[in-house]
Amino acid sequence: MKRSEINTLVRLANECFSIHRWALPPNPHWDVTDFGLGDWKQYGLVLVNLADEKEYCEKLMYAQKGMRTPAHCHAKKKEDIIVRAGSLRMLLWRGKPGHFDGQPFDVQVNRTSRQVLSGEVLDLHPGERVTLLPGIYHEFFPTSEECILGEVSTANDDLHDNFFVDTAVGRFSAIDEDEPAIVRLVSDP
Repeated sequence: MKRSEINTLVRLANECFSIHRWALPPNPHWDVTDFGLGDWKQYGLVLVNLADEKEYCEKLMYAQKGMRTPAHCHAKKKEDIIVRAGSLRMLLWRGKPGHFDGQPFDVQVNRTSRQVLSGEVLDLHPGERVTLLPGIYHEFFPTSEECILGEVSTANDDLHDNFFVDTAVGRFSAIDEDEPAIVRLVSDP
């Protein structure tokens, strides 16, 4: 991923956060990724770690229409994904996609238990949330032009607790330094 692309996405995310009155803390911890797949317009996400403590984590995320977060799960992390602005489509699986397709399982949507079928689409609108337990595979993308998401979770471990279906996916992108950075990323040395 080019540093110029990262800088552009940081600027766009900041503009969207500002329009929707989301103030970031001083010196936020930025994370911009194309998941190592080389095409952020198809596979990409901008994250800002607002709190990254031993017991819990809070993130603010930004994505544009067309940007997808590939199917993955966490072995330890329990998380709520909350739509703060825009709309989101999420696919949920009880286990690894292809192994449990069509099988029912329960998931918390807006703090109410809902039975869904593995591989089913879940559409979320502003203010709505889904609670994902460890082992629940999920993939998501905005259905609106832009989307702001919140994540509140137990402790975050991006290096050891992200299990992607596509083994080509890398959580952090290699960076082509084609211009100076406007923010420091959590993955920067």
